[in-house]
Amino acid sequence: MTDSQSYSSENEFNPEVLDLFCGPGGLSEGLKRAGFKILAGVDNEKNSIKTFEENHSEALALNKNLKNMDVEEMENEIETDEVFLIAGGPPCQGFSLANQQEKIDSFIDDPRNVLYREFVRFVNYFNPKYFLMENVPQINKVSDDIKRDFQKIGYAVDSVVLNAKNFEIPQNRKRAFFIGMRSDENEFWKAGTVIREIFENILSRRSERIVPLESTFWGLREIEPLPKKHMTDHESEEHGFTVDQLVETDDAPPEYILKINGGEISEKVYNHKARYQNDRDLEIFRKLPPGGDSTHPSIQDINPYKERNDVFKDKFYKLPPDEPCKTITSHMKYDCHMYIHPYENRGLSPREAARVQSFPDDYRFYGPFTRWYMQIGNAIPPLLAEVIGRSIKKVHTARKEVSV
Repeated sequence: MTDSQSYSSENEFNPEVLDLFCGPGGLSEGLKRAGFKILAGVDNEKNSIKTFEENHSEALALNKNLKNMDVEEMENEIETDEVFLIAGGPPCQGFSLANQQEKIDSFIDDPRNVLYREFVRFVNYFNPKYFLMENVPQINKVSDDIKRDFQKIGYAVDSVVLNAKNFEIPQNRKRAFFIGMRSDENEFWKAGTVIREIFENILSRRSERIVPLESTFWGLREIEPLPKKHMTDHESEEHGFTVDQLVETDDAPPEYILKINGGEISEKVYNHKARYQNDRDLEIFRKLPPGGDSTHPSIQDINPYKERNDVFKDKFYKLPPDEPCKTITSHMKYDCHMYIHPYENRGLSPREAARVQSFPDDYRFYGPFTRWYMQIGNAIPPLLAEVIGRSIKKVHTARKEVSV
């Protein structure tokens, strides 16, 4: 990957960003690391926006539903002459059926995608130089619809599917990213060329080096599951703390830990707590080998889902320590049966999941315990957002210097 000090003119350029559907701020964290200035984050989930606000004190945090927001009012609140980038991941429920229903002329007209329409509305109003939109890879089924919607408001746009593990993040996580550039004077061909250069730059930063899950465990206290339900407020050395310090060790921190923490070791670590597990699940966790799932012979005598292993194959899964983690999702708020720790008899803690997502250790998540998992699972990995941000800045800066 390109070092952050490689382009002096790029480093001096601090373009301004609006983060819509910001969640806990993973996208903003990565863009900030790439040298962007975060103007504001908007999200309608109160715990997520609290997390965003506490970790991005430089930005305006708005706990609002974009459907009910007056864009002009927001413009007055953020006090900026020009928004360079609008970024976000609007939920899109209707993409799987688009292009299959004759009555749907455009993806934007599907009523299930009202939040996507709001994203387009904000881009249309603020008219930023670029936009960045993230979603699950399946959204590419309607990529033509999406491109047409943004072309109608003056943007050249293209998309790419990126896997976090290819950027030295210990997670097998695929996501689609749409990047658009405002096409001044209808020069779509020129803007399209810039977008292609940005994607080429992003892809050039891929690495063959695979970071394993076990790289995320360094310095974290060994903890055990809570003995009873409804004890998520309980804190102890045995079960973990919301605010803790790293455990002293003679082992040097892995390169990945230094990387997510900006080259330094945080004085504190947050959200490293275990959850409750019943005795049957703990026995399953204990018997399963790393890489074992619900079909493994070792647990068939106590597996409650063995009659439906065709459906619940991954209901239980012990993570292999020497491979990237499976995709962290918001389902972890319900249970961690699919994210069993390879060495300790429990599911991954929120902090371990946050490290897998590449959040720094001093990034604290707020709200109820299960909401920590939800926020982490919904976030964009900051290190991946940083890669994208650096590529946008590099290509834009190079183009700007040539045109001067």
